[in-house]
Amino acid sequence: MQRPSIKAAALFGALLLIVLGAALVSRGSGPAGEGSSDSTATPEGFAGKARGATGSANAAGSGQPKEPTPKEDILPMPGCWEGVGEFDKNTSLDNFRQALASAVGAGDRELAQYLQERLTELIGGDTSRALQVLDWAEKSQQPELGVFMEALKDAAAVHDPKVVERLLKMGEDPGAQLVNRAAALDTLESQKSLSAANIQRLKAVAMDVSTDSAGWVATRTLGRVMKEDHERTGNFAPYWKELMDIGEKSEDMAVRLLALEMPSYSNPIIGEDSIERLSAIMRKDKERDVREMAAFRLAVTETPEKALEAYRTAFPAEQDECVRWAIFRFAVRAGGAQALPLLAQMAAQDPRFAQDYQDFQKLYASGAVDFARIWLGKEERHQCLVEEGAPH
Repeated sequence: MQRPSIKAAALFGALLLIVLGAALVSRGSGPAGEGSSDSTATPEGFAGKARGATGSANAAGSGQPKEPTPKEDILPMPGCWEGVGEFDKNTSLDNFRQALASAVGAGDRELAQYLQERLTELIGGDTSRALQVLDWAEKSQQPELGVFMEALKDAAAVHDPKVVERLLKMGEDPGAQLVNRAAALDTLESQKSLSAANIQRLKAVAMDVSTDSAGWVATRTLGRVMKEDHERTGNFAPYWKELMDIGEKSEDMAVRLLALEMPSYSNPIIGEDSIERLSAIMRKDKERDVREMAAFRLAVTETPEKALEAYRTAFPAEQDECVRWAIFRFAVRAGGAQALPLLAQMAAQDPRFAQDYQDFQKLYASGAVDFARIWLGKEERHQCLVEEGAPH
């Protein structure tokens, strides 16, 4: 069979480029007959993709040959919106909201995401623009609210003290919608650090049971800024002190659990002064998940011998198998091979853990040392969900 000539191959390649080009053009034009070249930066023109992106290669000329293309060869095209070039030239805060409303009305999530990125650029480091966007956000609902706040979170102006103060006031406002309060508190997680006074303000929101989801977000924001500050400077103690207080005293179980969980994302070494408080939570909290999380938190400490003693005290009094399993395995994380005598004692108190003790004994005898390798080699023998942040 004769091989195709170079000239024929080149012609086929040219035809393929024409077909792909026609497909790309059709994404930016309306249905046949609507794709004019005088599109403007008005919201109606800018949302052309969502309104009329149903054209096909026929819009580029019905005389083009149609090549059969297997489904697996069809590649997703990037977003192409009518009027976007003109909008980019003339975009400002004055016309931004109208463009966003058009995108939201058309249900175009990709366009809304693009506008969010453009809004971040518009805000930049300008405090007055950031405050203007917060004016909009206070009176907005989702999805516009999310676009405003996520755009601000990524802008340099979010670190300005005036913007931080405004976000805190929005989060604290008892007359505002909870979703708006939560969005403001979520935006604060972009901070590199928090002052002692602002930590207390976030804690107050977290401890207020009437704030519902906003209190949960305030707790998460404290933890996320703690992670950022700890990774940059090694500082975590002011945040952890208040998070542990929340973990002890909040009336909301989800908030207590989250407060104790947040150090998991940066793993600071817990000081001796935290051992007694965490031990009390592990023994006394009414919720199983919180007791498990306290056991987990105790495992990363500068005084492992005190953590082992706390586990020794808590195990006999605990009735839940899964909490006992948390105490058992995190004793290994805290003390390594030094925990084996304690595991033997626990296994004698509860035969359900006898095989687990033998498993850990064999793993350490094999020469494994670090907990990650120990845990990977350990067979799961208890039907317990592992809390988020704990090793799987």
